[in-house]
Amino acid sequence: MHTVEQMLEAYPKDLGNIDRAKWTECIQACFECAQTCTACADACLSEDTVADLTKCIRANLDCADICTTTGSALSRHTGYDANVTRALLEVCATACTSCGDSCEKHASMHEHCRICAEACRRCEQACRELINSLN
Repeated sequence: MHTVEQMLEAYPKDLGNIDRAKWTECIQACFECAQTCTACADACLSEDTVADLTKCIRANLDCADICTTTGSALSRHTGYDANVTRALLEVCATACTSCGDSCEKHASMHEHCRICAEACRRCEQACRELINSLN
């Protein structure tokens, strides 16, 4: 059992009708994507063609920040507000789409961009699946 799942199980109050598997998957995907995007931005900065990767680096850093915020907010349950959660998930999915698209443009030349694009797609999907389960 992953730590995220253990923490959901250990929460002392009733979490209501949330799909714990989707919730867990989304938190994990957000933090994984944040780390991957941060590492990709750093790798881009080490490339000889760094000037060509400016937009990709910006997308990486924006996505990392948004994924970190989303994962952190999803980890808090006291005073839960479904409207805020839904809005965060939408923004996170959008950032992941944008970053994934940007990294895909460089994926054939830079392995770190390929890996990052895949992480972004997984996070985007996890966010959308969680949104759909909240309706």
